[in-house]
Amino acid sequence: MRGNDDWWRDAVVYQVYPRSFADGNGDGTGDLIGVRERLGYLSELGVDAIWLSPFYTSPLNDGGYDVADYRDVDPRFGTLADFDAMIADAHARGIRVIVDIVPNHTSSEHPWFKEGLRDRYIFRDQPNDWESIFGGPAWTQVEDGQWYLHLFDPTQPDLNWDDPAVREEFRDILRFWLDRGVDGFRIDVAHGMVKAEGLPDVGDDLHVEMLGHDSVPYFDQDGVHEIYREWRPILDSYQDGRMAVAEAWVSSPARLARYVGPDELHQAFNFEFMMAAYGAKSFRDVIDKSLAEAELVGAPTTWVLSNHDKPRHVTRHGGLARARAATQLMLSLPGSAYLYNGEELGLPEVLDLPDELRQDPAFLRSGESRDGCRVPLPWTCSDGFGWHSPWLPIPSTWGPLSREAQEGDPGSTLAFYRAALKLRKEHPALGGGELTWLDSPKDVLAFRREPGLVVLVNFGETPVAGPGEVLLSSGPLAADGSVPPDTAVWASAGEG
Repeated sequence: MRGNDDWWRDAVVYQVYPRSFADGNGDGTGDLIGVRERLGYLSELGVDAIWLSPFYTSPLNDGGYDVADYRDVDPRFGTLADFDAMIADAHARGIRVIVDIVPNHTSSEHPWFKEGLRDRYIFRDQPNDWESIFGGPAWTQVEDGQWYLHLFDPTQPDLNWDDPAVREEFRDILRFWLDRGVDGFRIDVAHGMVKAEGLPDVGDDLHVEMLGHDSVPYFDQDGVHEIYREWRPILDSYQDGRMAVAEAWVSSPARLARYVGPDELHQAFNFEFMMAAYGAKSFRDVIDKSLAEAELVGAPTTWVLSNHDKPRHVTRHGGLARARAATQLMLSLPGSAYLYNGEELGLPEVLDLPDELRQDPAFLRSGESRDGCRVPLPWTCSDGFGWHSPWLPIPSTWGPLSREAQEGDPGSTLAFYRAALKLRKEHPALGGGELTWLDSPKDVLAFRREPGLVVLVNFGETPVAGPGEVLLSSGPLAADGSVPPDTAVWASAGEG
C-alpha cells in the first residue's frame, strides 16, 4: 500500500482478538490463517485497518499479553510466514495492519527473566504497598529473598525502563515489525513503563486502578514521554504513514492529550468516551472535552466503545438498540474510530461462563473476568458456529447473531455496520471537519457535520421529530418519520 500518510486521522480500525476471531486450522483457537481467510469479510465490512492483539510467542497466561518472544509468532497462532502472507493479502485489499506491542512487562518465560537479568526488571529487597491491577500484591518474592514488581500477573514482571538495554531492545522490535510492513502499533499500558523515583508507597489509597487517579507513582509519569520521543523518529523514518496509538488510562483529556503530537504518538484511545454512561449529557460532556483537548494538540480524537478488556457495549449500555445508537454516534464524530471484533454482529457480553473455563488471570486473583467479551465469534448457524471445540464455549443462543444468519438481512446489525461505514466513506466530513451543536431537547443530541448533514441521537423516552431526509438510522423510525427512543439518524437537511 502506498500514499496517504495521514490515513489514521479518520480511519475506522477493527480490533482482531486473534484467539477468538477465526480458526484456520480447526484446533479450536483462532489464528493468523483464520484472519487471512476472513479478510474479504473485513473488506466488505468497510474497515480501513485491523489491529491485531498479541500473537507473539507466549505461555498465554494473560491472553498473549505475556510475551516471551517479541519477534516470533506463537505456534498456536501460526508462523512468521503466515503473518507475512496475511499482511500482504491485507495490503492488497487496501487494509492496513496495526500490531500490539507490550513494553511495560514481559512474560516470566522471556529469556531475560529466565536468565536472571535483574537489571532489566524491577527488583528490590523489600516490597512497597502497591497492588496488582488483577488483585493482590504487586510483588512476588524469588528464592534469594528479593522481590520483583508486576503490576499485572506474577507471570508478567515489569521491565526497568531506566536500563538502556531495555530501551534499545524495543527500538529494535519496532524496526523488526516495521520492516515486515506493519502500518502501526497499539501500545499496551502506554502510561505505565516509568515509575516514580524511589517507588514511593501509595499510602491509604492502596487499590491500583487504570483510570481515575490524578497522581499515582506507577502510571502516567512524565518520563514515558521521553520514550515516545525516541520512538517517533523511527516511525517517521518509514514511508506511508506508520503510526502508533496509546492505550493510556489517565485522569483527564488534558493528560491524555500529552501523549499525542508531532514528536510523540499519533493517537490515544478515548476511554472516557467508552466508559461514559449512556445518555445525552454524559456523551456530550466527554465529546466537548475531548474535542477541545484534541484541538490544542492538532490531532483528532480516537473513539472506542468496546475492546477485549471491558464488557461489550450491547450489555454495558443496556441492549442492542442503545448499542447501535451509540455506535452511530461514535461514527459521526471527528477523528478515528476503533471497533472490536464481533460488535458488528451485535454480540452481548457472555455473563454465565462456567468458572472452571475462565482463563483470565484476573479472575483467580479478584473474581473479575474479561473472558465474557473474548468468546469466539459465531460464523455459521450450525453446531459449533464454524469452530471445532472453541477455547471458550459459544452460547447456544447465538445462532441468530452469526454472520451466516445476518448475511442478506437488511435489518441486521451486520447490515447496519456495513451501511454506516459505507456512508462514512461517502461523507468524509463524518471523520473530519467540524462539529456544530444544534438546539435540541434535553435528552437529545443533535449536531451538524457538514453543510446539509445532520446527526440526531434520541436518548429520551419519547419520539422526537426527525431532522430531514434520513440517510441511515440505527433502528426503525416511527410511521410518521419521528425518531424513537434509543435511535440515531444521519439526515440530509438544509444548510441553515
